Amino acid sequence: MIEKDVVIIGAGPAGMAAAVSAKESGIENLLLIERENKIGGILNQCIHDGFGLHNFRESLTGPEYIERYLSEIKRLNVDVMSNTMVVNLSKDRTLTVSNPNGRFRIKAKSVILAMGCRERTRGAISIPGSRPSGVFTAGVAQRLMNIQNYSVGKRVVILGSGDIGLIMARRLTLEGSKVLAVLEKLPFSSGLPRNITQCLEDFNIPLKLSHTVIKIHGKERISGVDYAKVDDSGRIIKGTMKHINCDTLLLSVGLIPENELSEEAGVVLDERTMGAIVDDTYQTNIPGVFAAGNVLHVHDLADMASIEGKKVGIFASMYAKGKIEKQRLFDVIAGEGVRYVLPQKISTQRDVQLLLRVKTPMRNRYLVVKDANRLIKKRKVINMHPAVMLSIHLRAKEMKDTKSQIEVCVE
Repeated sequence: MIEKDVVIIGAGPAGMAAAVSAKESGIENLLLIERENKIGGILNQCIHDGFGLHNFRESLTGPEYIERYLSEIKRLNVDVMSNTMVVNLSKDRTLTVSNPNGRFRIKAKSVILAMGCRERTRGAISIPGSRPSGVFTAGVAQRLMNIQNYSVGKRVVILGSGDIGLIMARRLTLEGSKVLAVLEKLPFSSGLPRNITQCLEDFNIPLKLSHTVIKIHGKERISGVDYAKVDDSGRIIKGTMKHINCDTLLLSVGLIPENELSEEAGVVLDERTMGAIVDDTYQTNIPGVFAAGNVLHVHDLADMASIEGKKVGIFASMYAKGKIEKQRLFDVIAGEGVRYVLPQKISTQRDVQLLLRVKTPMRNRYLVVKDANRLIKKRKVINMHPAVMLSIHLRAKEMKDTKSQIEVCVE
């Protein structure tokens, strides 16, 4: 049995930042665990720039962003255990881990869940048709091209307008492939507006909203797809089916937090975010177990996951030192126009940054925070979009008279 003060599971953007902040908070007996051979997570395959604008005030590629944190991890002498899989996490914060050196157990005072997320596959969305080669998730295609130097196809259709899919549309075009169309089932893009402009419009790649793939054709290799228009309920509109000849289909249809370990430990999950329900210290329902980054909720930017990881590293360190006391918590609920809000529980005793996503695109609306008896805060937002995470800062003094659940809505 190995004993640690703080153990961080996952060394992506959130995990790296949490390790640095925990070490800087005075935690010497710290362990950062990563299942891959090297830290950084998906950033290792993100060779485009645009990372680091918030954290480092410059535009970096994924590997360059990792290098900034890696230099800090080395400077602070953080203990990193790579090529190691956490196979079990118990409620008493005991981890069972496995790597080429064997299988052993670690007892922690605090645990930070930072396992990231995974892509939805064809099986998750149940596309009819044959089962040929040439169907990839966008992230797998990105890894094949950027890490292993494979070309995935020449005539490509992309289903879903998630950010990885949009970035891959540009990447494929620059490598000489023809991206025939990006199909999106929703009536609006699920990717960031800047990626729509930079990755599709700048390359004249058509985006077909309210369209989806209804059948895949091909035997050994995909030969084409049928697609059709859908109504607001997602039902196929008769008479709108068309066919595209292609040799590759990329799926960019959403991300799912990697919460198998969390569930085994008894962490309560939010059915909307599919991540943990946390309080304003990012602590789950299990004392001493915290969550940060894409395992908690899918972020727009790696920078935002790192900023969250930095906060959680501090809170987990405070818990390990016995400096976080149990307090009464009030529920925070998503009201009209809001898909989810996080954290889902707050003490009202400390300042908190509420993060949220709206359900549909809106303009010139107000974000409103209120309880049963009064308005707590109201802020005008010019543009709201489901792909763009919004935030609203609440000070402890603004919440001091709260006696019931808090609602966040759009008016």
